[in-house]
Formats: sequence, C-alpha cells, structure tokens
Amino acid sequence: MNLREQADWSSDGRAATPKMAALLAMAKLPEPDPVPSVEYRSGGRVLITGPANAALEWGQRLSGALQPSVLITRQQGGELPAARGYPVWSGQDVKIVGWLGAFEVEWTACDAIDFSHAESARKETFDLVLDVSPEPLLRTPDLPQGYFAPGADPLQQALAAAKLPELVGEFEKPKFFRYKERICAHSRSGISGCTRCIDVCSTGAIRADGDHVKVEPHLCAGCGGCATVCPSGAMTYAYPSVPDVGRRLKTLLAAYREAGGKDACIVFHNPEAGAALLRGLPARAIPLECFHIASIGLDTLLGAVCYGASQVVIVGTDEPGGYVAALREQMALGETILQALGYAGVHFELIQASAPQELEARLWKLQPALTVDKAAGFNLSDEKRTTLDFAFDHLAKRNPLEQIPLPAGAPFGALVVDKQSCTLCKACIGACPEAALLDSPETPALRFIEKNCVQCGLCAATCPEDAITLVPRLLFGAQAKQPVVLHEAQPFHCVRCAKPFGTRQMVDNMLAKLGGHSMFAGAGSLRRLQMCGDCRVVDMVENKAEATIFDYRT
Repeated sequence: MNLREQADWSSDGRAATPKMAALLAMAKLPEPDPVPSVEYRSGGRVLITGPANAALEWGQRLSGALQPSVLITRQQGGELPAARGYPVWSGQDVKIVGWLGAFEVEWTACDAIDFSHAESARKETFDLVLDVSPEPLLRTPDLPQGYFAPGADPLQQALAAAKLPELVGEFEKPKFFRYKERICAHSRSGISGCTRCIDVCSTGAIRADGDHVKVEPHLCAGCGGCATVCPSGAMTYAYPSVPDVGRRLKTLLAAYREAGGKDACIVFHNPEAGAALLRGLPARAIPLECFHIASIGLDTLLGAVCYGASQVVIVGTDEPGGYVAALREQMALGETILQALGYAGVHFELIQASAPQELEARLWKLQPALTVDKAAGFNLSDEKRTTLDFAFDHLAKRNPLEQIPLPAGAPFGALVVDKQSCTLCKACIGACPEAALLDSPETPALRFIEKNCVQCGLCAATCPEDAITLVPRLLFGAQAKQPVVLHEAQPFHCVRCAKPFGTRQMVDNMLAKLGGHSMFAGAGSLRRLQMCGDCRVVDMVENKAEATIFDYRT
C-alpha cells in the first residue's frame, strides 16, 4: 500500500493516523474470489465503414497489419480504384450487432456510383469494426468491445486505428453478473412488470426473454447498474461481489474507529477517471476504489452506515445519465429511511466533478452526519433483500418505528385489496414472482407477506377486477415477515354434491354477467354454473336433449 501517493493527503494530514490504519488494514485483505470468465477470439478481420475517401484510405493503411474490408456508405462520385488488395462494397441501411470477434453486419448492397440503385441484401461477419461515419452507426452509451467510432476527425480516426492491432488474439474478462430467473419480476404470462435492468443497461446487453430477461455476457461492461436497480436481487454483481465490498468496508471502518477516527466518509471512485480527481482529501475521507460506481446500491450504502460510516460519497465523471439517475434514486431512498429513523444530516452524496479542485471543495464543505452508536456485526450478503433486512433491523434500534412511508417506485411496500371487487380468482398469486401472495389451505382467502413484496405491480396488472393497489412503505418487525389475510370470502358449495369449489361472490358475479346470455337462457344452464366441475359434466350427460355447444365426450 503506497500511502504517500494513494491516500490523497492534505493540510489535514496530522489528523490522518486513523485513515492510514484503515487503508493498511484493507490492503491486507485477499483479492476477490475468481469468477467464470468470458472469452473473445479475434483474427484481425476488420470492417471499415463510412464515406468513400476516409474508408478507402484506412483500408489501404491497415492492409499490412490486419485483414481489412471496406463498406462505403456515402456516394463516392466516381469509379472505385481499380487496384486494391481487400474487398470493397457499397451499401446503405447498415446494421451492426455483436462484439469483439463476432460482429454481424447486414446492409443493402448498392451500385458504387448510384446509391439510389439498391441491389440485394448482404451479410458478413468481422472481428473488428472501424466506423468513420460522421455519426456512429451504433448509439449505445457504452460501445461494444472491438467497435470504434471516432467520427470524421482524422486525429481521432488515427488514434482508434492504432488500437486495432492490439485486439488480435484471445482475450478474456470476468463474468460480472449472476442471474436468478426464479425471483425475477420482469414479466408473467405476457404481462410486463419490472424493466429496470433493461432500462439502465448502457450497452444493450440485457433484453426481454419471455417472462425473464437474458444477458449477453460479451456485451456486459461490468458496470453493475442492473444489480443496483434490481428490486428482488435476481441480478447480482459477481466481481467484485457485494460480500467482498462489504468485507472491505467493515475492515477499514473497524480499523479507522479503533485508531480513534470519527465521522468517517467513504469515497467510492472508479479506477482511472475517478482516481485522477482525488486530491487534498479531508483526513476523515477514505478513498475506496470500485470497478464501476454504478454498482453501489442501497444495500452497500446502508451497509456502510451500519458499519459506522458517517457519509458515503460517490465520485462521478462522465457516466451515462441512466446510471446517475439510478444512483440518485438509491441515495434518496436510503436518505428517506435514515431521516425517518432519526439519523440527521446528509449521509449520501453523488459528486460529479471535472477537476480535482471541484471535488476537493465539495468534500471539505460536507458536514458529518449522524451515524449508528454501535457498528453492526453482520456481513453483507449476495442476497440483496437479506442484507437490507439486517440493515433495517440494525438502523431501527435508534428509533423503533412501525412503518415509514416511501415514494412511489420504492421496492418495499404493501397491497390494498378492494374486497367488493376481488372475487378471489387468485390470478395474482400465480403472477407474483416473490411468493409475497399466498393461498390459504383452509378457506378461500388471499394472504400476503410484506417482506417479500418488491412492488413490481405484476399482481395489480394481472388482476381482472383491478382490485389491487400498491402502497409503498417500509414495515418493521415481525409483522413484515408473517402472512396477513388481505381478503377472505364465504365458500360456495356445489348445488349437486355440496362440495366447496369457489366463493359465493365469484359465482354471484358469474351468474349476473351470464344470466342474460342466450346460451344460459334455461334454468338448467344457470344451475349448472353453480356446480363443481365434476357435477357439471355429469349433469350435461344426463340432459342429452338439451342444446349445447360442448362435446363433453372429449
């Protein structure tokens, strides 16, 4: 641990002994456990696409070191050069998907001079793409590995072209995520629920896949934003994992406290751009590098406070707006909970700075916030909801409350059922991915465990009677973990065999809706609606003369 150069000392250095102890204690911890890797193989087949002059020039320059092909997307105004040692195509409507070593490019082939004359569709595969178009063909905030879009600037084109030879060979990176589709709240039976991971992903690596989502690991950049916004913990950050980050937080804060430090401020930052901004930090500000700041979610934020941190600062540089919005949302939710429990002050701050002086000034202005009297002993878990349960219980020791109202969109809350509308069809139970809604084995009833609810809204969207309303809140204590009855009804007994098969309200509603239909004009047909499934079939067989559209023999 190079304390002289990596701790960002200031004139406050005389008070920095606790900070030194914290950084040294953290440096002794082992590296994160290895995770499965994602492999790339590139043979140097590069597509250069864009206006004719620039594309052809780079095709010629790269022909010695790589295997170039040129796709001209803007009219050249003359014949193509007769002598060339690489393929040259002309086309429009270019579509590019893929990653380093596996790009698929489709386009409509055109006449080299007359671009209005479309000929046929064409598809080729490449290892690398150099897009010298004025506007890039791919528009994701974070571009895939192996794709470069320097624009029309010759200098930027040269810098991008210089990197291409370095991407020939075999490469690997960690698989940054884990996904448990069992508890994913994305969709059920074609009804959309949570899309937060898809919305926040800056590379387009996550897409809908039926009732769940699918992540392409080759496109994943390892930001961890998907795990941060996931309400259930179905998506988790694998490298470094939340338990590993928690271990570092717990260790450095314990060492800081034992060395006499007070009002610790954890400063999360990215390795390069964020680290370059750190200079002249207060003695209580402890820098902690993370692979990407978007991975710092509510479980990590509240975990740091439980371990004794007064504040958590996240240093931002030029992150996509989706990450910034997600971090601010996580911080606002955590601050709402802390303030309600009596922890005064500002505990979480996202500081977007472009120069060290700007960050330095902001950090020195921060006033310490109230933290826990005693540091927590629990460890952060890969199970997000488990970590948060421990954090809530520890934080609530200061000011025990029954519940805290939360803003709309919060991943905690209750349900209110309109008992006049609910028929206990129990479609909501089948739609709930978190086992928050339960059946009752004894009577027709709908039960609810609030601790399991992530407020995804699938139950409300599935309910045919629009009888369910979400109520965002945080409920404390054992009551949040025990089933409560939201609605129960009088059972309806079959008029033939007396077996219970539904609720009286459901049968009454069905009779009211179908009583005027021509298919149920007779008394026998209406009576059949009041029978269980077995008796209904028997009754239909016994009344062979009755007109019916049903083939009960099958």
